[in-house]
Amino acid sequence: MSHVAPEETTEFSFLAGQARAFGAGVPPVRRLTLPLPDGRTLSALRFGDEPVEVTLLHGAGLNAHTWDTTVLALGRPVLAIDLAGHGDSSWREDADYTGRTLAADVIEALQAWTDRPQVLVGQSLGGLTAAAVAAQAPELVRELIVVDITPGVDQSVGPAALREFYRVVDAASRDELVDRAQQFGFGGSREDTARGVFLNTRVRADGRVEWKHHFAHIAARLLDAPPAASASSASAGPVPTILGEHGWADLDAVAAPLTLVRAGHGFVSDGAEQEFRTRLPGARVLHLDGSHNLQETAPAALAEIIRTGADSTAADSTGP
Repeated sequence: MSHVAPEETTEFSFLAGQARAFGAGVPPVRRLTLPLPDGRTLSALRFGDEPVEVTLLHGAGLNAHTWDTTVLALGRPVLAIDLAGHGDSSWREDADYTGRTLAADVIEALQAWTDRPQVLVGQSLGGLTAAAVAAQAPELVRELIVVDITPGVDQSVGPAALREFYRVVDAASRDELVDRAQQFGFGGSREDTARGVFLNTRVRADGRVEWKHHFAHIAARLLDAPPAASASSASAGPVPTILGEHGWADLDAVAAPLTLVRAGHGFVSDGAEQEFRTRLPGARVLHLDGSHNLQETAPAALAEIIRTGADSTAADSTGP
């Protein structure tokens, strides 16, 4: 009797099945690593071989793979970055994951890995980071798309849900974490959620499965809430809130075309949207039917918005 060893599941094992859902092929994809000046490393996924014009920044507690389905639907070369403390990027010793702090790493990445201004798309924490990038390095950003976040988002709604979700940082199996994610409305189908959990967890030496991003261990304190019951959060010092204090100033300083994409069942309330419109009357606001992680729950529609932005800014740059 012959025994065939099962194929190892890797971070790219899911792409073929996702691509079939869109009738698309799987683009070339590779992982990039960038040494940073302070000794940390930044990691990213590079989709396609042509010059990159679209860069994607994920939300808190996620990683670059959250964009996989949107990238496949988009069908364009893309750079998807693991923000510090997430995915394969180094954790920060100071646990400062505010947008302005994270922006410095993203600027380094854009300077190293791209050769032209980007359509910069950021979801949730990635959106606040993208705004800081566009404000600090306008030459690197030709259009900014912020997905389901504003600096005025009600911390008692969306972020509170994240805080509560990450009160459980490990489990006996990945299935338990999938169940919990679905209970909180994070992710799409169970298959999609299971993929996300696999790509965002690791198995410890004791056999338990834990979230591999730093945010899971400090989420409560990042959100100005009582510390979660974990050794890391109990022993660490004060941590800035992820919403920071500079979001509106950063958005106001953005010179590139600016779009807010609001999820129908997300974190941005009517009041937060109205504040955004009032403060930034030149910006565009679009609505999509989906939950907070629109890149997972409405990937085709979000990809179309990104594609339209990339096409229009490309046309503007070439002229008549």
